[in-house]
Amino acid sequence: MKDFKDALEIIGRGADEIIQQEELLNKLKKGKPLRIKTGFDPTAPDLHLGHTVLINKMRHFQDLGHHVMFLIGDFTGLIGDPTGKNITRKALSKEEIAENAKTYQEQIFKILDPEKTEVCFNSSWGEALGAAGMIKLAAKYTVARMLERDDFKKRYANQQPISIHEFLYPLMQGYDSVAMKADVELGGTDQKFNLLVGRELQKEEGQESQVILTMPILEGLGGVEKMSKSLDNYVGIDEPAAEMYGKLMSISDELMWRYFELLSFRPLPDIEQLKQSVAQGENPRDIKMQLAHEIVTRFHDKDQGDKAQGEFINRFRHGAIPDDMPDIDLQSEDGKLSLALVLKQSGLTPSTSEAYRMIAQGAVRIDGERVSERDIELELGSTCVMQVGKRKFARVSIK
Repeated sequence: MKDFKDALEIIGRGADEIIQQEELLNKLKKGKPLRIKTGFDPTAPDLHLGHTVLINKMRHFQDLGHHVMFLIGDFTGLIGDPTGKNITRKALSKEEIAENAKTYQEQIFKILDPEKTEVCFNSSWGEALGAAGMIKLAAKYTVARMLERDDFKKRYANQQPISIHEFLYPLMQGYDSVAMKADVELGGTDQKFNLLVGRELQKEEGQESQVILTMPILEGLGGVEKMSKSLDNYVGIDEPAAEMYGKLMSISDELMWRYFELLSFRPLPDIEQLKQSVAQGENPRDIKMQLAHEIVTRFHDKDQGDKAQGEFINRFRHGAIPDDMPDIDLQSEDGKLSLALVLKQSGLTPSTSEAYRMIAQGAVRIDGERVSERDIELELGSTCVMQVGKRKFARVSIK
């Protein structure tokens, strides 16, 4: 029993809900590897740390000896996941899906063991269903049941359109579990309805219903909204080591513990000891450096983790300017460019208005010197190191 209890503790780490834990225990007691399913629709070309919350949990199952199945939703991606949407989601083209799926396969093996991972594509059974099979599948669920789903319910109540094909998404996700004979399916808390559909469809097909394990949605760098590339609050797992390290060091001390729980592979007792050390007066920044080093090492290697940490220490404790920064040439028609325009055109700020705001906040430096005047102009032939905030640098030349 102790072994099962230890396994449940590892599996349950950071989980929001397990449906049902008793069923999971019974499956574990059978003494054979469980079939663990997690699906991702390739809706964007890159994965970020928010995606890895589920992939880390897959690794936990893998380390416990279970059979992990990473499902790429190249068929469901054609439908478009309506989860959390108040409008019909634009479906991707087959070409976009194929390109994104390729990068997913490369990136997941930074966490998962490729020798112990089965990569599946749901087009292999989704396309085989055909029109008749899809109609038969659609007959297994009523419109009333679909409208119990929170986002559909809200859209219906607000008289916002719901396309018929959107009802097919949870059905197809559930059918994936039937085709894969999943024992456990992992998903974010926002996927709970879809995961429950899988349990019901498996039962109708005479299979033992899968256990559902939901994981929290990881907050982005600001600590409020979920991590998202569109919100620019993300850490991409393919980002350069120094950039990844710097972003992780920018999170709040409070958010750091959330990241430790969901992203770190350190044992929970070790994390509890770190919390106690902070309570006893240790600087949270030093603890955060341990988190940043662990994650950068995972997605790059120890040498790059050490280098990123060394550069961070030099840059922010001793005011050093990094060696590796982009060299940018800007053109000037009248022999000079305003500082705000330089910041925008060099990509250090998204707009001139944001540049003015950063200058007003004292977040802009030229060759290491903080500037506060918004009307500064750089002249033709000048070259200088521009810095915005703690992490953004560029060597800019006016041509």
